[in-house]
Amino acid sequence: MAAKANKKNTHQKQKNKPLPPGYIKITQSLIALLAKKEFNAITTAEIAKNAGVTEALIYKYFKDKRDLLHQVLREYLEQYLVRFKHDLKGIKGALNKLRKLIWSHIDVYATNRVFAKILLLEVRNYPDYYKSDTYQLVKIYSDIVFKIIEEGIQNKEIRSDISPRLIRQGVLGSIEQVCLTGIIFNREISPDHLAEELCEFIFKGIEK
Repeated sequence: MAAKANKKNTHQKQKNKPLPPGYIKITQSLIALLAKKEFNAITTAEIAKNAGVTEALIYKYFKDKRDLLHQVLREYLEQYLVRFKHDLKGIKGALNKLRKLIWSHIDVYATNRVFAKILLLEVRNYPDYYKSDTYQLVKIYSDIVFKIIEEGIQNKEIRSDISPRLIRQGVLGSIEQVCLTGIIFNREISPDHLAEELCEFIFKGIEK
């Protein structure tokens, strides 16, 4: 237990330390390149050139190109979790929280296409992603959604005869499906319109 606590404290200290300028240049370089092309088409030499650093510096901070991708995604997820938890403050009722969640989720895909591309198109086809620290952040978000649904069942806002896990999959899966075409083909995504239609569709099925 003590070793685990020390490891956690060390990780927290590292997390609170300012990131080296080279690290920031490399992650920003990958983000800029991902806005233009697919991850598999990007080379480490191209990342380094775009960042104005040596290719060796990439391997100082990251195990490989995919580790760099995961670190970029981790930073996005950490920022989104902070925003998401803040957005839920003061909202009463599970259905109102779900409505806010759906809008916020669609909005982040609409406004940050690189984040959306990494999460939905680039990392999920690799088994190692599901063992990564980055995936643990996705699970934290998923757990929050699950607790909102359980709250709704307990408060009799949401039907108790449907599995909360199934409802969670329905909510998150529906969000991804309505946004996926827009992300792949770089089309406009309207958070207000899609959230309203999706809430109408989902709530008709789960509302008690």
